[in-house]
This record gives sequence, structure tokens and C-alpha cells, in this order.
Amino acid sequence: MTYEHIILAIEGGVATVTINRPRAFNVLNSSALQELKSCFLDELDNNDAVKAVILTGKGEKAFCGGADIKEMKGMDAFQAADFSQSGQRIMAAIEDMLKPVIAAVNGYALGGGLELALACDIVIAAENARFASPEINVGIMAGWGASKRLPEAIGTVRAKELLFTGAMIDAQTAFRLGFVNRVVPLGRLNEEAMSLARQLAEKPPIALELAKRAVNHSLHVDRESAELIESEAFGACFATADQKEGMAAFEEKRKPKFIGK
Repeated sequence: MTYEHIILAIEGGVATVTINRPRAFNVLNSSALQELKSCFLDELDNNDAVKAVILTGKGEKAFCGGADIKEMKGMDAFQAADFSQSGQRIMAAIEDMLKPVIAAVNGYALGGGLELALACDIVIAAENARFASPEINVGIMAGWGASKRLPEAIGTVRAKELLFTGAMIDAQTAFRLGFVNRVVPLGRLNEEAMSLARQLAEKPPIALELAKRAVNHSLHVDRESAELIESEAFGACFATADQKEGMAAFEEKRKPKFIGK
């Protein structure tokens, strides 16, 4: 599929999705949102050759500057609600995708860009990365899931401060708050993200998918239900050829060769 606003590259089991609007701070309009949805849901989720995904932005200034204010400013309440729900569906598609998704944050992740990062499984930030939910400063609030995902990531009181003030934080602060996994020099960002993605691509795909599903579901249920989900997923691993291969390789002291079955 040909895209206007994103670039998709697939190599060695790793797909890299790059938001390609650098002159516009990699902001997302309706067309770019639709392309992200098509890419993640139609091309990547059902592609067995893809084992892990990297999401990043073009250039060195911005991962994603959020939603396109030029498009939003003329919306009425009903249109804005639809636009919010469109963005929420994209974030859910990324979060629910059974393949691991790594955000490689190069520069600013503002508003919807912060929400994109929060929807990913792992966040690697360049030293120049900056995060904010600045919607309050233009008379609105976050609309693509930050009111749920940010409190889950850093706690309610810290999330409220960022959402209420629109304050910007740097990469090290985001790391200390707990929604960034690691901070690296900008020149090493792509290398670090690709290294981790290739490491994940070598893991047993079914067990990885089940682990992601168990973690995501456990956030929304009580402990007893979470443990049931975990035990069922754990048991399902034992119906795979990869489980047999992995344990045989462990006993034979060799590297396993997982096939995703």
C-alpha cells in the first residue's frame, strides 16, 4: 500500500512506521490518522513476517506534534467528538496489536504524540525528547486516551498536573516518572530501537502475544480475574511447538529456533 503521510519499511521481521510530515512537526490530520489505522490494522497485524514494530517520526525535531490544530479549529462539538474517537481507535489498535510496538521518540511528543507513545509497549526516548499534553492551553483537553493511559503510567496526581497545566517535561523526567523505558543520545535512537526490536523478533511469537494480552487485560480487571487470564495464557503456551522447542533447547544448551506455531 502507498502512503502519503507515513513511511513503512519492513526488514528482518521488524516493521518501522515513520510519521512523514516533518515540515508540519509530524502532526496528525484525519488523513494521516486513517493511514496509521490502515498500516497497523491491515498491513502489520495480519502479516506473519512482522514480529515487532517501531513507531517514530521523520527528522530530528518531532516524534509527533499531536493533532492538526488547523483542521480542528473549525470543528463543531459533534465533529470534534468524532475526531476524538478516530484518534482513540488508532491508539487502541496500537495498544491491542498482538505484536510488540516500540516508540522511538525523536524530539517533541505533544498532545496526540504523547498519546501515541503511551499506546506503545516500550518507549525509547532520545535525549532531546520532550513530552507534554498542552491541549488545555488552546481551550480543549486531551482526546486520544491520555486521561486513562497517563494515570495508569505515572499515577493519578502526576497525570492530573500534566493534563491540567500543559507543562512540558524532558526525557529524563519522563524516565523518572516511569513512562519512558530508557533515554539515549539522538544519534543512537534508531540503533537502540532496532536492536531491541530484533531481540523481540527472535522470541516465540505466540508466547509474546499471550504475554502482551495478559498484561493489557490485567489492567482492567481484579486480581482473581487477572490470574485466571494469566493461567489460561500460560497453559496455551504448552500447546505450541515453540514451547517444546524452547524447553528442548534449554536442556540441550543451544539457542532455540522459534517458528510461531
